[in-house]
Amino acid sequence: MASEPVARAVAEEVVRWGSMKPTGVSLRYMMEFGSSPTQRNLLLSAQFLHKELPIRIARRALELDSLPFGLSNKPAILKMHLLEEQQLVLLDKNESLNSAKNVRDWYLDSFRDIRYFPEVRNQSDELAFTQMIKMVKVRHNNVVPTMALGVQQLKNQLCRTRKVPSGFDEIHEFLDRFYLSRIGIRMLIGQHVALHDPEPEPGVIGLINTRLSPIQVAQAASEDARAICLRTYGSAPDINIYGDPTFTFPYVASHLYLMLFELVKNSLRAVQERYMNSDKDVPPVRIIVADGEEDVTIKVSDEGGGIPRSGLPKIFTHLYSTAKNPPDLDGPNEGATMAGYGFGLPISRLYARYFGGDLQIISMEGYGTDAYLHLSRLGDSEEPLP
Repeated sequence: MASEPVARAVAEEVVRWGSMKPTGVSLRYMMEFGSSPTQRNLLLSAQFLHKELPIRIARRALELDSLPFGLSNKPAILKMHLLEEQQLVLLDKNESLNSAKNVRDWYLDSFRDIRYFPEVRNQSDELAFTQMIKMVKVRHNNVVPTMALGVQQLKNQLCRTRKVPSGFDEIHEFLDRFYLSRIGIRMLIGQHVALHDPEPEPGVIGLINTRLSPIQVAQAASEDARAICLRTYGSAPDINIYGDPTFTFPYVASHLYLMLFELVKNSLRAVQERYMNSDKDVPPVRIIVADGEEDVTIKVSDEGGGIPRSGLPKIFTHLYSTAKNPPDLDGPNEGATMAGYGFGLPISRLYARYFGGDLQIISMEGYGTDAYLHLSRLGDSEEPLP
């Protein structure tokens, strides 16, 4: 355990670095810079991250210390619950589950690791720095489900009191900032680490596929979402995908997959639950990919009955779910579930906005819902920096 003077010194450093302004980067810049991963460029990248990451991490550590409505003191925020490995689909298989750490401590540990790493001056320093930030990324693998558990605990408490306090928007604003910052930190680390791949796939620069086929990603996400629907309900609606199979554009494949997986999963659940006890033909979920001059737009359309107009303002908040029986994040759970955590849509929209896109939901109660995923194809938009 650190001595009191050391702990005080670290706390003062966190405050100092947390007051600094982060530097945004664009998808285009990441592509152009990473297209030539020479030793010099990798060194420059490491030197940038050595200064940039402590700023971003310190800002989140400070916020984690003072969350509204007691969220900082929820057990899930205070400690990482030892959840079933199958439940934590984002968890690296090699990560140990034998510790219970304060979420804020994860950020403080990462701040210390990076801030006090010696100056990166040569290739040897750069390689050591890269290994260290890889471990930082693994340390934070579990943040999303852990934070979601804390939010669920808060939601359960509010449901028991049947009262939502005024100013509750603070929670959603914090979570948007927190998750958006996490996307940026993991993108910067992941991009730098991936540039060390000695044999990258053709057209792939770090995490960015310069010739990404949205049709192929939609197919992969649809297959996985349909498999979960089959496992949950015993059957699943068909999914029809429309668009030019030869069209490609630069984007991060893992980001697009995550967004489409969530949208398709929501549509499948809505259609399945609406028609599971009906003799009518089950309508398919439709995915349409449109290639515009500025945006690539992907529409996920269903006839699952839609969302009441009163519920539409809530769908991008982190305490709302349309699932009738949300699963218990604090208990055992077999694999990914169809719905219920209430963070799929809000986080999907943040992924879209990270590179200048957006996610919009238009619904007709009594008929169905259309989700419009707009992705900027220009790649010039800088990260939004919370």
